[in-house]
Amino acid sequence: MAITNPSREEIAEILQKAKRIAVVGLSNNPERTSYMIAKAMKDAGYEIIPVNPTIDEWEGIKAVKTLKDIDGHVDIVNVFRRPEHLPEIAREFVQIDADVFWAQLGVVNEEAYEFLKEKGYTVVMDRCIKVEHALTKKN
Repeated sequence: MAITNPSREEIAEILQKAKRIAVVGLSNNPERTSYMIAKAMKDAGYEIIPVNPTIDEWEGIKAVKTLKDIDGHVDIVNVFRRPEHLPEIAREFVQIDADVFWAQLGVVNEEAYEFLKEKGYTVVMDRCIKVEHALTKKN
């Protein structure tokens, strides 16, 4: 199965509706891409939940070790991990029943994609959430 992302209009709708973004693999190093993207989304008004077992906090927000450690509903799970980790993260994603699984630019895994699509989830892969958010502001 080829990976097909939602249309730009659908992505804009997802981003307009979403409030809470769990960022898997979020680094507390300001020079890392995950930090910069999450900071931009936080500055745009989203609640960011850092998911990384190797950090205690990010931007003063307590980090959780896994998606299952998050209290409350998650709108988007934004993943900054290597593609081979996506199937495991996808299984955890299903357990918390978040709305959208989003793998950052350059991150694609067909097994995870097929698993999530078969269960009826919205999946975005190989797209930068910050870029997509900026595009929604131009329209």
